Amino acid sequence: MKKSIIYWGSLFFLFIALFFLNSFKSPAFKNAPSPVKQNVVIIFMDDMGYGDPECYGGGPYHTPHINQLAAGGMRFTNFYVAQAVCSASRSALLTGCYPTRIGISGALDHRSKIALHPEEETIAELLKAKGYATGMVGKWHLGSREPYLPLQQGFDEYFGLPYSNDMWPVYYDGQPWTDTSSYRSTYPLLPLYQGNKIIKTLKTLDDQSQLTKMYTERAVQFIAKNKRKPFFLYLAHAMVHVPIAAAASFKGSSGAGVFGDVMQEVDWSVGEVVKALKENGLSENTLVIFTSDNGPWLTFGNHAGSSGGLREGKGTAWDGGLKVPCIMSWPGKIAPGTICNNLATTMDILPTLAGICKASLPSKKIDGVNILDLLKGTPNANPRDEFVYYYDQNNLKAIRKGNWKLVFPAISQTYGKPGAIGGDGFPGKYGSDSVSLSLYNLRTDPGEERDMKDQHPAIVSQLIAIAEKYRKEIGDGLTHQIGSAVRPAARLAQ
Repeated sequence: MKKSIIYWGSLFFLFIALFFLNSFKSPAFKNAPSPVKQNVVIIFMDDMGYGDPECYGGGPYHTPHINQLAAGGMRFTNFYVAQAVCSASRSALLTGCYPTRIGISGALDHRSKIALHPEEETIAELLKAKGYATGMVGKWHLGSREPYLPLQQGFDEYFGLPYSNDMWPVYYDGQPWTDTSSYRSTYPLLPLYQGNKIIKTLKTLDDQSQLTKMYTERAVQFIAKNKRKPFFLYLAHAMVHVPIAAAASFKGSSGAGVFGDVMQEVDWSVGEVVKALKENGLSENTLVIFTSDNGPWLTFGNHAGSSGGLREGKGTAWDGGLKVPCIMSWPGKIAPGTICNNLATTMDILPTLAGICKASLPSKKIDGVNILDLLKGTPNANPRDEFVYYYDQNNLKAIRKGNWKLVFPAISQTYGKPGAIGGDGFPGKYGSDSVSLSLYNLRTDPGEERDMKDQHPAIVSQLIAIAEKYRKEIGDGLTHQIGSAVRPAARLAQ
């Protein structure tokens, strides 16, 4: 009798085990949700200097939302853009390439004969291929008409200006430009695009004062609309690029002039984006990257930001032009309140996102490296140890390896000459310097004041040899070298 009970009992448990095993193999189990894909938000400021956010020493205005982003994530102290000028910098962010590799230089306007080549693969295209919804809000600056607008470079939707907000026929005091001998008189009114269509034009500074609010509202709408699918949002603000303007609700809010008011409004914008992620239940699976396209445009004086004690600013190859604030927040993945002192660049964002989102890398060579190990806090991780400073069309002006920066002889723009700094929305007059070969230790001398080349000739020789490899591959106008691995920009029919 006992054996019979044991026998039938064993069969019963075997049946139960087979039932559950078969359940695991059922279509319902096969169709169970796959691991949640990570969303990505890049907030790209314009001309915000290394010393502008409060958590980087900025003030006396306040940036509590940017501060909170840093407190909840990682703040970088050696983060660089590829060039200290708008279009070149943006091309590097989106493609992971040095701008000179892909033929982009300067700041493109409505007359420019080049644009980002459609064959270059952008972050948006790579993520779209993985099923991501892709949206851009704000300043594009890589081609001002079809087929060189965001919708032709991987974005599902676009709302913003095709180039900088100072490229219009309006004088620095907000009055229409009447001097027909000036190139500024050739600019059209600022075109605001939705998709490939111009939906309105901006005519006054009051119109521009609405940009931050409009961009923020569009970004929040994109997040809500795509909360049930993975998405990539690229929010490229017009501010704090001149002409600066704050909405009425922020005017006088900082007690630190117009620049302070604008900083507090863009900080509000960051807070609204983060709040939208939280309200839609997306905070835990969204990587937020906050950074800038280059350093401050110092010639505008109190309407410009701060380089935080770094040398010079926008339009130069000194660190004040290329070293920018960068914060990355990713709850549960990046430890809160961490600081990364490693060298990293905007070019590294593309391969890092490709790794995180399981996307393919571009088929053509890029210059970025995957910095995920830095985000994870992996001990001794150091994915990037070199960086080259290009400016003008294709001039290799300096190279960094580790903490050492070697500056090559060249003519450089400077803000240090009398009259170079203006104010109240008006620029000063640029000066120029003749720069000689010099070596700086950026750990002990971040302001690049003490030339050490005579004390370290071996380091000078090492950096010259490394620089020569870059010259051969991506060129150098100073030494009249054409790179062996450069690709042309798109050429526009005029």
